[in-house]
Amino acid sequence: MNVSAAVMRTREHVQAEITRLAAEIVERERLKLTQSELAQAVDEILNDMFGVGPIEPLLTDDSVTDILVNGADQVYVERCGRLELTTLKFRDNAHVVNVAQRIAASVGRRVDESSPMVDARLADGSRVNVVLPPLALKGACIAIRKFAKRDITLTRMTTQGTLSAPMARVLEIASACRLNIVISGGTGSGKTTLLNAMSHYIDARERVVTIEDAAELQLQQPHVVSLETRPENAEGLGAVTQRDLVRNALRMRPDRIILGETRGAEAFDVLQAMNTGHDGSMTTVHANTPRDAITRLESMVIMANGNLPLVSIRRQIASAVQLIVQTERMRDGMRRVTHITEIVGLEGEVILTQDLFTFEYDDTHAVEEIKGRFVGSALRPNFSARAAHFGLEEGLKKAIHS
Repeated sequence: MNVSAAVMRTREHVQAEITRLAAEIVERERLKLTQSELAQAVDEILNDMFGVGPIEPLLTDDSVTDILVNGADQVYVERCGRLELTTLKFRDNAHVVNVAQRIAASVGRRVDESSPMVDARLADGSRVNVVLPPLALKGACIAIRKFAKRDITLTRMTTQGTLSAPMARVLEIASACRLNIVISGGTGSGKTTLLNAMSHYIDARERVVTIEDAAELQLQQPHVVSLETRPENAEGLGAVTQRDLVRNALRMRPDRIILGETRGAEAFDVLQAMNTGHDGSMTTVHANTPRDAITRLESMVIMANGNLPLVSIRRQIASAVQLIVQTERMRDGMRRVTHITEIVGLEGEVILTQDLFTFEYDDTHAVEEIKGRFVGSALRPNFSARAAHFGLEEGLKKAIHS
């Protein structure tokens, strides 16, 4: 069959033709295949043509959150926060590269020896990172962070034990009364999931501009403009960075700017936006504690503007960011919100913070399973007056003191 023409059609249209051709080959070659084995072979051919090869079944498995391909012979998955090796394999390294290139091409990107790393996304919204040889020494690597098909809310996260009900209520109020929020945590700690859940409480009348490297935010509001970065082309031209998009977003009359992840010089522009009327902006950073998140922001602003004195940078952070939410994936696989920390101002050259909620470990419990409790400080939040302006002060008081 003409494969080039076939891949331009839908999987359903091609399936009947491949089934017929496969049945003819089985009969002609007198192969001993059962009907179920024949159907499986056809399915694998279709997965190679239209999907992601042998790992396609993992995309439909709701218990799998991450798929990690380390060369042709190793495919790991994450289930319930724990990694496990599967029996799935690719034919060879060329097979892995072929799948990786098809994923990249589907979103207008390329990955080859001259450009061996790429961030992309699948049709269902799952995030993909690819690294090819010679950078990957033991064969092409593909890491897929699966798109959550279920709509994750703060209520559902509460029932899962990610945070307590009072914490969820405070985050709901913080989102509704347009606080500038930074969600901090390590890789895979649930930062984007929490950001999606908090975005449910953004007013439907607001214009929201989202900026990401690979689009994965799932905002439910009717007025959302989604922007995505673009890598440079083969000539090294045409790259559009997050910083370019943040600057452009300021000209698009946004009510809020949501940056999927702040990791470089764009931090300076994000803080500028937060300080110039774009209240309610949100972003995520990689850091292990709220205090580390502040230090990371300082470092990233220095990357953009090394001439700024540190006290000036800290003054900007203290006036721009109101809340830092710390997430952590713990050794038992559970993701928990460990801190809700408020930035209350600047004293001298030190940014002052107060913890509204923390997660306290129970050291007496077994090592494998982590036990603990979410503890409120009962401190009056600095943003109480702002909550009162939105008619949410009573709800905030109840959440803080419950």
